[in-house]
Amino acid sequence: MAPSQQPPSRALVIGTVSFYLVAALAMVMANKWVLNTTDTPLFFLLAQLLIAVVLFLAAHAAGLLQLPLQLDPQVCKGLIPMVGLNVIGLSFSNYTLKYVDASFYQVARGMVLPFTVATSFFILHARPSLRILLACAVVTTGFFVGVFLDGTKVSLVGVTFGVLSSMITAVHSVVIKKSLDVVHGSALHLSWYTNLLSAIVLAPTLVLAGELPGVLKLLFGPNENAEGQMSTLTTFIMGSIITGAFGFLMSLASLMSIKVTSPITHMVSSAVRGVAASLLGVWLFHDVVTQGRASSIAIILLGSIWYTWVKHVESQAPSPSKGQYEPVPLDKLEEGNAEKGFTHRHSHSTRDARD
Repeated sequence: MAPSQQPPSRALVIGTVSFYLVAALAMVMANKWVLNTTDTPLFFLLAQLLIAVVLFLAAHAAGLLQLPLQLDPQVCKGLIPMVGLNVIGLSFSNYTLKYVDASFYQVARGMVLPFTVATSFFILHARPSLRILLACAVVTTGFFVGVFLDGTKVSLVGVTFGVLSSMITAVHSVVIKKSLDVVHGSALHLSWYTNLLSAIVLAPTLVLAGELPGVLKLLFGPNENAEGQMSTLTTFIMGSIITGAFGFLMSLASLMSIKVTSPITHMVSSAVRGVAASLLGVWLFHDVVTQGRASSIAIILLGSIWYTWVKHVESQAPSPSKGQYEPVPLDKLEEGNAEKGFTHRHSHSTRDARD
Protein backbone atom coordinates (compact mmCIF):
# COMPACT_ATOMS: atom_id res chain seq x y z
CA MET A 1 0.00 0.00 0.00
CA ALA A 2 1.39 3.39 -0.96
CA PRO A 3 2.10 5.73 1.94
CA SER A 4 -0.58 8.33 2.57
CA GLN A 5 0.20 11.76 1.17
CA GLN A 6 1.14 14.32 3.76
CA PRO A 7 -1.39 17.16 4.02
CA PRO A 8 -0.08 20.62 3.13
CA SER A 9 1.30 22.64 6.00
CA ARG A 10 -0.83 25.32 7.58
CA ALA A 11 1.71 27.96 6.55
CA LEU A 12 1.46 26.87 2.90
CA VAL A 13 -2.33 26.99 2.93
CA ILE A 14 -2.39 30.40 4.63
CA GLY A 15 0.24 31.74 2.24
CA THR A 16 -1.60 30.50 -0.86
CA VAL A 17 -4.99 31.82 0.23
CA SER A 18 -3.49 35.15 1.35
CA PHE A 19 -1.77 35.61 -1.99
CA TYR A 20 -4.99 34.95 -3.87
CA LEU A 21 -6.89 37.34 -1.65
CA VAL A 22 -4.38 40.16 -2.03
CA ALA A 23 -3.89 39.56 -5.77
CA ALA A 24 -7.61 39.48 -6.49
CA LEU A 25 -8.26 42.70 -4.59
CA ALA A 26 -5.25 44.41 -6.14
CA MET A 27 -6.39 43.52 -9.65
CA VAL A 28 -9.95 44.75 -9.15
CA MET A 29 -8.83 48.02 -7.59
CA ALA A 30 -6.04 48.61 -10.12
CA ASN A 31 -8.44 47.91 -12.97
CA LYS A 32 -10.96 50.36 -11.60
CA TRP A 33 -8.25 52.94 -10.98
CA VAL A 34 -7.19 52.85 -14.63
CA LEU A 35 -10.67 52.49 -16.12
CA ASN A 36 -11.75 55.65 -14.29
CA THR A 37 -9.22 57.61 -16.32
CA THR A 38 -9.24 55.98 -19.77
CA ASP A 39 -11.70 55.56 -22.61
CA THR A 40 -9.78 52.58 -24.00
CA PRO A 41 -10.74 49.51 -21.91
CA LEU A 42 -9.86 47.12 -24.74
CA PHE A 43 -6.38 48.63 -25.15
CA PHE A 44 -5.94 48.31 -21.38
CA LEU A 45 -6.87 44.63 -21.62
CA LEU A 46 -4.41 44.16 -24.50
CA ALA A 47 -1.63 45.71 -22.41
CA GLN A 48 -2.41 43.31 -19.56
CA LEU A 49 -2.29 40.30 -21.87
CA LEU A 50 0.98 41.42 -23.50
CA ILE A 51 2.63 41.90 -20.11
CA ALA A 52 1.55 38.40 -19.09
CA VAL A 53 2.97 37.01 -22.36
CA VAL A 54 6.30 38.78 -21.80
CA LEU A 55 6.50 37.39 -18.25
CA PHE A 56 5.72 33.89 -19.54
CA LEU A 57 8.60 34.21 -22.02
CA ALA A 58 10.95 35.53 -19.34
CA ALA A 59 10.09 32.60 -17.06
CA HIS A 60 10.69 30.21 -19.95
CA ALA A 61 14.06 31.82 -20.72
CA ALA A 62 15.04 31.54 -17.04
CA GLY A 63 14.19 27.85 -17.03
CA LEU A 64 11.29 28.25 -14.60
CA LEU A 65 8.74 27.04 -17.15
CA GLN A 66 8.71 24.94 -20.28
CA LEU A 67 6.44 26.45 -22.93
CA PRO A 68 5.65 25.36 -26.49
CA LEU A 69 7.17 28.39 -28.26
CA GLN A 70 6.50 26.85 -31.66
CA LEU A 71 2.75 27.18 -31.92
CA ASP A 72 0.94 24.09 -33.14
CA PRO A 73 -1.65 25.07 -35.81
CA GLN A 74 -3.91 22.20 -34.74
CA VAL A 75 -3.82 23.35 -31.13
CA CYS A 76 -4.56 26.93 -32.15
CA LYS A 77 -7.49 25.75 -34.24
CA GLY A 78 -8.83 23.66 -31.38
CA LEU A 79 -8.63 26.63 -29.01
CA ILE A 80 -10.63 29.02 -31.21
CA PRO A 81 -13.82 28.73 -29.10
CA MET A 82 -11.85 29.15 -25.88
CA VAL A 83 -9.93 32.20 -27.10
CA GLY A 84 -13.03 33.81 -28.58
CA LEU A 85 -14.96 33.46 -25.34
CA ASN A 86 -11.96 34.64 -23.36
CA VAL A 87 -11.61 37.86 -25.37
CA ILE A 88 -15.34 38.61 -25.27
CA GLY A 89 -15.65 37.74 -21.59
CA LEU A 90 -12.67 39.82 -20.50
CA SER A 91 -13.80 42.74 -22.65
CA PHE A 92 -17.29 42.70 -21.15
CA SER A 93 -15.77 42.38 -17.69
CA ASN A 94 -13.65 45.49 -18.25
CA TYR A 95 -16.64 47.42 -19.56
CA THR A 96 -18.63 46.32 -16.50
CA LEU A 97 -15.98 47.62 -14.12
CA LYS A 98 -15.72 50.85 -16.08
CA TYR A 99 -19.42 51.68 -15.73
CA VAL A 100 -20.17 50.45 -12.19
CA ASP A 101 -18.63 51.14 -8.78
CA ALA A 102 -15.95 48.77 -7.54
CA SER A 103 -18.22 47.91 -4.60
CA PHE A 104 -21.06 47.04 -7.01
CA TYR A 105 -18.96 44.94 -9.39
CA GLN A 106 -19.69 41.73 -7.49
CA VAL A 107 -23.42 42.40 -7.73
CA ALA A 108 -23.29 43.27 -11.45
CA ARG A 109 -21.62 39.93 -12.16
CA GLY A 110 -23.61 38.08 -9.53
CA MET A 111 -25.36 35.78 -12.01
CA VAL A 112 -22.25 33.74 -12.87
CA LEU A 113 -23.27 30.85 -10.63
CA PRO A 114 -26.91 30.48 -11.83
CA PHE A 115 -25.87 30.85 -15.47
CA THR A 116 -23.18 28.19 -15.10
CA VAL A 117 -25.57 25.69 -13.54
CA ALA A 118 -28.07 26.42 -16.33
CA THR A 119 -25.40 26.06 -19.01
CA SER A 120 -24.30 22.71 -17.57
CA PHE A 121 -27.91 21.53 -17.68
CA PHE A 122 -28.67 22.58 -21.25
CA ILE A 123 -25.30 21.74 -22.84
CA LEU A 124 -23.98 18.89 -20.72
CA HIS A 125 -27.42 17.58 -19.67
CA ALA A 126 -26.19 17.64 -16.07
CA ARG A 127 -29.21 17.69 -13.77
CA PRO A 128 -28.65 19.83 -10.63
CA SER A 129 -29.87 18.75 -7.23
CA LEU A 130 -32.62 20.61 -5.42
CA ARG A 131 -30.11 22.15 -3.02
CA ILE A 132 -28.02 23.44 -5.92
CA LEU A 133 -31.13 25.06 -7.43
CA LEU A 134 -32.03 26.65 -4.10
CA ALA A 135 -28.51 28.07 -3.74
CA CYS A 136 -28.82 29.53 -7.25
CA ALA A 137 -32.20 31.02 -6.29
CA VAL A 138 -30.59 32.75 -3.30
CA VAL A 139 -27.84 34.21 -5.51
CA THR A 140 -30.40 35.38 -8.07
CA THR A 141 -32.42 37.05 -5.32
CA GLY A 142 -29.32 38.91 -4.20
CA PHE A 143 -28.72 40.13 -7.74
CA PHE A 144 -32.26 41.48 -8.12
CA VAL A 145 -32.15 43.13 -4.71
CA GLY A 146 -28.98 45.02 -5.67
CA VAL A 147 -30.12 46.01 -9.16
CA PHE A 148 -33.84 46.71 -8.78
CA LEU A 149 -34.77 47.08 -5.11
CA ASP A 150 -31.89 49.10 -3.70
CA GLY A 151 -33.17 52.45 -4.95
CA THR A 152 -29.65 53.66 -5.72
CA LYS A 153 -29.09 54.73 -9.32
CA VAL A 154 -26.93 52.21 -11.18
CA SER A 155 -25.59 52.21 -14.71
CA LEU A 156 -27.87 50.15 -16.95
CA VAL A 157 -24.98 49.79 -19.39
CA GLY A 158 -22.72 48.48 -16.65
CA VAL A 159 -25.31 45.99 -15.39
CA THR A 160 -25.97 44.81 -18.96
CA PHE A 161 -22.27 44.20 -19.53
CA GLY A 162 -22.14 42.43 -16.17
CA VAL A 163 -24.95 40.06 -17.13
CA LEU A 164 -23.41 39.39 -20.55
CA SER A 165 -20.02 38.82 -18.93
CA SER A 166 -21.61 36.34 -16.51
CA MET A 167 -23.21 34.46 -19.41
CA ILE A 168 -19.88 34.25 -21.26
CA THR A 169 -18.19 33.00 -18.10
CA ALA A 170 -20.82 30.28 -17.79
CA VAL A 171 -20.28 29.05 -21.36
CA HIS A 172 -16.51 29.37 -20.84
CA SER A 173 -16.74 26.94 -17.91
CA VAL A 174 -18.08 24.29 -20.28
CA VAL A 175 -15.68 24.99 -23.17
CA ILE A 176 -12.68 24.72 -20.83
CA LYS A 177 -13.14 20.95 -20.64
CA LYS A 178 -12.52 20.43 -24.35
CA SER A 179 -9.77 23.06 -24.34
CA LEU A 180 -7.77 21.10 -21.76
CA ASP A 181 -7.98 18.05 -24.02
CA VAL A 182 -6.53 20.08 -26.89
CA VAL A 183 -3.36 20.82 -24.87
CA HIS A 184 -3.20 17.27 -23.48
CA GLY A 185 -4.36 18.31 -20.04
CA SER A 186 -1.61 20.88 -19.43
CA ALA A 187 -3.09 23.84 -17.56
CA LEU A 188 0.18 25.75 -17.94
CA HIS A 189 0.20 25.38 -21.73
CA LEU A 190 -3.46 26.38 -21.84
CA SER A 191 -2.61 29.56 -19.89
CA TRP A 192 0.18 30.35 -22.33
CA TYR A 193 -1.85 29.74 -25.46
CA THR A 194 -4.87 31.62 -24.09
CA ASN A 195 -2.92 34.75 -23.19
CA LEU A 196 -0.93 34.82 -26.42
CA LEU A 197 -3.80 34.07 -28.81
CA SER A 198 -6.16 36.41 -26.97
CA ALA A 199 -3.67 39.25 -27.40
CA ILE A 200 -3.35 38.49 -31.12
CA VAL A 201 -7.14 38.50 -31.57
CA LEU A 202 -7.70 41.58 -29.42
CA ALA A 203 -5.27 43.83 -31.33
CA PRO A 204 -7.43 44.18 -34.48
CA THR A 205 -10.61 43.98 -32.40
CA LEU A 206 -9.89 47.22 -30.56
CA VAL A 207 -9.35 48.95 -33.91
CA LEU A 208 -12.69 47.68 -35.18
CA ALA A 209 -14.30 48.83 -31.91
CA GLY A 210 -13.16 52.39 -32.64
CA GLU A 211 -10.58 52.71 -29.86
CA LEU A 212 -7.65 53.71 -32.10
CA PRO A 213 -8.23 57.49 -31.72
CA GLY A 214 -8.44 57.05 -27.95
CA VAL A 215 -5.21 55.03 -27.96
CA LEU A 216 -3.40 57.73 -29.93
CA LYS A 217 -4.74 60.37 -27.57
CA LEU A 218 -3.61 58.37 -24.55
CA LEU A 219 -0.09 57.81 -25.92
CA PHE A 220 0.57 61.18 -27.54
CA GLY A 221 -2.11 63.58 -26.29
CA PRO A 222 -1.90 66.06 -23.42
CA ASN A 223 -2.33 64.99 -19.81
CA GLU A 224 -5.96 65.48 -18.75
CA ASN A 225 -5.44 64.92 -15.03
CA ALA A 226 -5.18 67.84 -12.63
CA GLU A 227 -1.77 69.28 -11.90
CA GLY A 228 -0.03 67.38 -9.13
CA GLN A 229 -1.82 64.14 -9.95
CA MET A 230 -0.31 61.19 -11.77
CA SER A 231 -0.67 61.62 -15.53
CA THR A 232 -3.22 59.58 -17.46
CA LEU A 233 -0.51 57.67 -19.34
CA THR A 234 1.47 56.93 -16.17
CA THR A 235 -1.70 55.68 -14.48
CA PHE A 236 -2.38 53.45 -17.48
CA ILE A 237 1.15 52.01 -17.50
CA MET A 238 1.28 51.42 -13.75
CA GLY A 239 -2.15 49.77 -13.72
CA SER A 240 -1.23 47.55 -16.67
CA ILE A 241 1.98 46.40 -15.00
CA ILE A 242 0.25 45.65 -11.69
CA THR A 243 -2.65 43.70 -13.20
CA GLY A 244 -0.55 41.98 -15.86
CA ALA A 245 2.03 40.83 -13.30
CA PHE A 246 -0.57 39.64 -10.80
CA GLY A 247 -2.44 37.81 -13.53
CA PHE A 248 0.73 35.99 -14.54
CA LEU A 249 1.64 35.10 -10.96
CA MET A 250 -1.87 33.81 -10.29
CA SER A 251 -1.65 31.54 -13.32
CA LEU A 252 1.38 29.90 -11.70
CA ALA A 253 0.19 29.94 -8.11
CA SER A 254 -3.13 28.39 -9.01
CA LEU A 255 -1.34 25.22 -10.11
CA MET A 256 -0.23 24.84 -6.51
CA SER A 257 -3.46 26.17 -5.03
CA ILE A 258 -5.47 23.22 -6.30
CA LYS A 259 -3.25 20.89 -4.30
CA VAL A 260 -3.24 22.76 -0.99
CA THR A 261 -6.70 24.30 -0.62
CA SER A 262 -10.16 22.85 -0.15
CA PRO A 263 -13.64 24.04 -1.17
CA ILE A 264 -14.24 25.15 2.42
CA THR A 265 -11.07 27.28 2.32
CA HIS A 266 -12.26 28.90 -0.90
CA MET A 267 -15.67 29.43 0.65
CA VAL A 268 -14.18 31.49 3.47
CA SER A 269 -11.69 33.39 1.31
CA SER A 270 -14.38 34.24 -1.26
CA ALA A 271 -16.60 35.73 1.43
CA VAL A 272 -13.71 37.74 2.87
CA ARG A 273 -12.76 38.97 -0.60
CA GLY A 274 -16.29 40.12 -1.37
CA VAL A 275 -16.54 42.16 1.82
CA ALA A 276 -13.01 43.54 1.45
CA ALA A 277 -13.67 44.65 -2.14
CA SER A 278 -16.68 46.65 -1.00
CA LEU A 279 -14.75 48.28 1.84
CA LEU A 280 -11.85 49.15 -0.43
CA GLY A 281 -14.28 50.61 -2.97
CA VAL A 282 -15.61 52.92 -0.27
CA TRP A 283 -12.13 53.88 0.92
CA LEU A 284 -10.34 54.31 -2.42
CA PHE A 285 -13.12 55.49 -4.73
CA HIS A 286 -15.61 56.91 -2.22
CA ASP A 287 -18.29 54.45 -3.32
CA VAL A 288 -21.63 54.65 -1.53
CA VAL A 289 -22.67 51.31 -0.05
CA THR A 290 -26.32 51.63 0.95
CA GLN A 291 -28.16 49.18 3.15
CA GLY A 292 -29.77 47.66 0.05
CA ARG A 293 -26.44 47.20 -1.70
CA ALA A 294 -24.87 45.67 1.41
CA SER A 295 -27.84 43.31 1.69
CA SER A 296 -27.45 42.34 -1.96
CA ILE A 297 -23.76 41.51 -1.52
CA ALA A 298 -24.52 39.55 1.64
CA ILE A 299 -27.28 37.50 -0.06
CA ILE A 300 -25.06 36.69 -3.06
CA LEU A 301 -22.24 35.63 -0.73
CA LEU A 302 -24.64 33.54 1.33
CA GLY A 303 -25.92 31.72 -1.77
CA SER A 304 -22.36 31.20 -3.04
CA ILE A 305 -21.21 29.85 0.32
CA TRP A 306 -24.20 27.52 0.44
CA TYR A 307 -23.42 26.30 -3.09
CA THR A 308 -19.82 25.58 -2.09
CA TRP A 309 -20.96 23.70 0.99
CA VAL A 310 -23.40 21.62 -1.05
CA LYS A 311 -20.68 20.88 -3.57
CA HIS A 312 -18.37 19.77 -0.76
CA VAL A 313 -21.02 17.51 0.77
CA GLU A 314 -22.05 16.00 -2.57
CA SER A 315 -18.44 15.38 -3.54
CA GLN A 316 -18.12 13.10 -0.52
CA ALA A 317 -20.96 10.93 -1.82
CA PRO A 318 -20.41 8.01 -4.26
CA SER A 319 -19.72 9.00 -7.86
CA PRO A 320 -22.95 10.08 -9.60
CA SER A 321 -24.40 7.94 -12.30
CA LYS A 322 -24.58 9.18 -15.85
CA GLY A 323 -26.89 12.12 -16.31
CA GLN A 324 -26.63 13.41 -12.75
CA TYR A 325 -25.22 16.78 -11.86
CA GLU A 326 -21.60 17.21 -10.86
CA PRO A 327 -21.38 20.67 -9.24
CA VAL A 328 -18.74 23.05 -10.47
CA PRO A 329 -16.49 24.26 -7.62
CA LEU A 330 -17.09 27.90 -6.73
CA ASP A 331 -13.44 28.83 -7.07
CA LYS A 332 -13.51 27.57 -10.66
CA LEU A 333 -16.69 29.51 -11.38
CA GLU A 334 -14.94 32.65 -10.20
CA GLU A 335 -12.07 31.91 -12.55
CA GLY A 336 -14.48 31.13 -15.37
CA ASN A 337 -13.46 27.50 -15.38
CA ALA A 338 -14.97 24.10 -14.66
CA GLU A 339 -13.52 20.82 -13.48
CA LYS A 340 -13.01 17.92 -15.73
CA GLY A 341 -13.71 15.17 -13.25
CA PHE A 342 -10.94 15.39 -10.71
CA THR A 343 -8.01 15.38 -13.15
CA HIS A 344 -8.01 18.57 -15.23
CA ARG A 345 -8.53 21.22 -12.62
CA HIS A 346 -7.09 24.50 -13.76
CA SER A 347 -6.93 27.10 -16.45
CA HIS A 348 -6.06 30.75 -16.28
CA SER A 349 -7.24 34.05 -17.57
CA THR A 350 -6.95 37.49 -16.17
CA ARG A 351 -10.57 37.23 -15.23
CA ASP A 352 -9.44 35.01 -12.29
CA ALA A 353 -9.17 37.83 -9.90
CA ARG A 354 -11.96 40.05 -11.08
CA ASP A 355 -14.83 37.62 -10.65
